[in-house]
Amino acid sequence: MTEMNAVVPSVATKVSHIQSHKGFRRRKAVNWVMLALTGLITLLAVVPLFWIIGYVVAKGGQYINLDFFTQLPRPSGIPGGGVLHAIEGTLLLTFFAALIAIPIGLFAAFYAAYHPNTLLGTLLRFGTDVLSGIPSIVVGIFVYALVVKPSGHYSLLSGSIAMAMIMLPTIIRTTEEMIKLVPVNLREGALALGAPEWKTALQVTLPAALSGILTGFLLSLARATGETAPLLFTALGNDRFNLSRMISSGVSAGQSIFAIIGNILEQPVDSLPLTLYKYSQDPNIDRINQSWAVAFVLVILVLTINIVARVWVEARAARLRQ
Repeated sequence: MTEMNAVVPSVATKVSHIQSHKGFRRRKAVNWVMLALTGLITLLAVVPLFWIIGYVVAKGGQYINLDFFTQLPRPSGIPGGGVLHAIEGTLLLTFFAALIAIPIGLFAAFYAAYHPNTLLGTLLRFGTDVLSGIPSIVVGIFVYALVVKPSGHYSLLSGSIAMAMIMLPTIIRTTEEMIKLVPVNLREGALALGAPEWKTALQVTLPAALSGILTGFLLSLARATGETAPLLFTALGNDRFNLSRMISSGVSAGQSIFAIIGNILEQPVDSLPLTLYKYSQDPNIDRINQSWAVAFVLVILVLTINIVARVWVEARAARLRQ
């Protein structure tokens, strides 16, 4: 016991001597300086985000009212009206784009994850990386040449295809990485029990990676929702688009649900980013004010999608930990 008491002061003396050394003090000072520098740089990176959001909210929030969400636009120079056509167009574009992108993205990601070293798997990852770096306006021109020009008119369908192409890289790469994180034992156990490969992928691997896959889907949706350039070459814009009127006229004419959907897909439509671009170019002050309101709605929509993705992942991770 006496020896232990003698050792403790000795160790404490050595620690005190080390801490008083000039090199230790210098390293500690450098550490504090680097921490302060990284904190300052982080603040500088975050300030523009909150600055933009705050400015858009303050500028556009004052022009938000009920008519803005429920009425069609009025001719330039006449005050009032709303952007119901753009809201409906944005929802339809994202819905049909998701219908196109999700199945293709999931199947491609499963192939890339299960067959990474094959020629097709390598080409798939390379093509996905290249597609993610292509400017969105190039995607719009491609879809214009592929769909719009042969059909002879702009349409909701062509706009949805362009948005789906923008969504695909994020969906494929995120899904592939989430599948790789699933323990191999789960897949091998299902295969050992006699389950076929496709059933193992859908009933074992997919549920285990679902939270990450949905996060990637929501992030791709947020990115595609804010695109303007591809829609200039595909959906074009339509101030007179009215979804409820088209559905009611189709029902009164005795058309089937598939005929109504086909008619809707053939119509040019507007979107919130496209309306923002057009209204900001208008010399009329009412249109410029409405463009700020459109920017407000668009920012809130994108923020909501990102927040929902984060909350979903955290809630699912908490359930899995329990």
